[in-house]
Amino acid sequence: MASLGHVDRYRDVAVVLARHGLGFLIGVSGLSRWLPTPVEEFGAGSPTARPTNPAHLRLALEELGPTFIKLGQMLSTRPDLLPPEYLAELAKLQDDAPPVPAEIVTRLVTEELGSPPAEAFAEFDMLPLASASIGQAHSAVLEDGTRVVVKVRRPDVVPLINEDLEILTNLAAQASRRWALASDYNLTGIVAEFARSLKAELDYLHEGRAAERFRVNFEGDPSIQIPRVFWERTTSRILTLERIEGLKIDNLAALDRMGINRTALIETAIRAVAQMVFVDGYFHADPHPGNLFVEPGGRIGLIDFGMVGTIDAELRDRLAALLVALSRNDPERIAVALVKASLPRTAVDMNELRADVARFVTLYRGQALGEIEIGFLITQLLGILRRHRLQLDTQLLLLIRMLVMIEGLGVRLDAEFSLGESLRPYAAKMARDRMSPQAFAKRLRRAGVEVAELGVELPERIRTFFDLIDTNGVEVHLRAAELDPLVGRVEKIGNRLVAGVIVAAFIRGIGELTAGDKTRWRSWNAPLLGAGLGVAGLLSAYLAWTARRHGGRGRQGWL
Repeated sequence: MASLGHVDRYRDVAVVLARHGLGFLIGVSGLSRWLPTPVEEFGAGSPTARPTNPAHLRLALEELGPTFIKLGQMLSTRPDLLPPEYLAELAKLQDDAPPVPAEIVTRLVTEELGSPPAEAFAEFDMLPLASASIGQAHSAVLEDGTRVVVKVRRPDVVPLINEDLEILTNLAAQASRRWALASDYNLTGIVAEFARSLKAELDYLHEGRAAERFRVNFEGDPSIQIPRVFWERTTSRILTLERIEGLKIDNLAALDRMGINRTALIETAIRAVAQMVFVDGYFHADPHPGNLFVEPGGRIGLIDFGMVGTIDAELRDRLAALLVALSRNDPERIAVALVKASLPRTAVDMNELRADVARFVTLYRGQALGEIEIGFLITQLLGILRRHRLQLDTQLLLLIRMLVMIEGLGVRLDAEFSLGESLRPYAAKMARDRMSPQAFAKRLRRAGVEVAELGVELPERIRTFFDLIDTNGVEVHLRAAELDPLVGRVEKIGNRLVAGVIVAAFIRGIGELTAGDKTRWRSWNAPLLGAGLGVAGLLSAYLAWTARRHGGRGRQGWL
């Protein structure tokens, strides 16, 4: 049941969607009861009708205000959810808004900084540089002459966004009960992630911390400039940053007049991207031309840190596995890597997925890396994910979006630019690192921990299973011909469990020995690692031999 305090807003949402012919969305979200007249009088369809054209969706989101505009912008980055025509239309969403009156800006600055703009800054331009739905930016100067940009959050925007987020959460829950596809794609989870991201964007302290982290990461790189944060003039509602001045990176005529080498410029951008992705694991997720400025010497200045992405060790490992599979043109490996990199909500038909991937591989097999258009391949690959209802990790999607944007920018700067060729050395290093002895040992340790956890949990799970049998009973029907493969699978599980326990114990023993006296055992690091890999190799050979010994019994498929 909707909160009575949201009645008017529910009605606004329903009427706007109906006016744009979005009866499909009204039906699946249960909004029809909020319409003052029947849905049909607005020209809306039934819940099973095909959604109307993408332009109406964009117009409706713009009319509904900041929360829905941000939702559309987020959806424009989700090719695993929406087809290309919707992505292209939602990318046009405008986040312009009328400026906040000067007297309100003065009041906000005074409340946050303790003094009006004329006293907090040596100069403060009341005419904003830009005005959006969440905040607006003003040019200012500090007492020491430093030119800065002051971002001011709009008054009363937080209560409005919080109300809309609560409504979207309720509508997503309704849609998940009424529409199987919404449940398959975890619509409630998508809205929850969107709410978390938008709330972080409302807090300028979050953006300030992100800017400072990038500044530290690129401190030793003279080709990249990250603005300084002036914390004494920054709060959750006010953000003061060093002003980055220069040409927009896509102003090709001005770059040429300044004598900037465009090929060198995109090489600088690629080095920065490679450092973010392959070294720091922390990247700017919105590098559109408006956020990149070029100074006379060719240095690139980066602004707007409201959208960032992170790559942890697990995501890096999954990404490396996918890169290895793609480089080997192996549909089986690619299909498995895609499933592991995704969040499947339903059972995946691996045969159909492999067939789709095999067709995808033909798009680039036999071509030099420099001839491949990465953006096109990513679009095709994401189309496969969408067909199989595989939802990518949010951070991986942000990374893909960033790479597509960089490729588009690179081609504009240099017609001969190839993202694949530029990133090949970094991707190859990531793949090699994944196969290194250190990475192998780390995966063994992880497997050992998982086996240990299974050993702790298994008795309780078995006890629960037998309690269930005692309570409800169970009937099992087996033919003799079915027992042999079943025994083989159980034996295989047992072999792996025993091997995992032995490896875990061996690794733990080495760890305890070296931790007890690091100086004494330092010279033994390499021999101990070699011994560990040797034991793991012997166990692997044993498991392979036992699997081959039972290979004639007709066992098939992955365990």
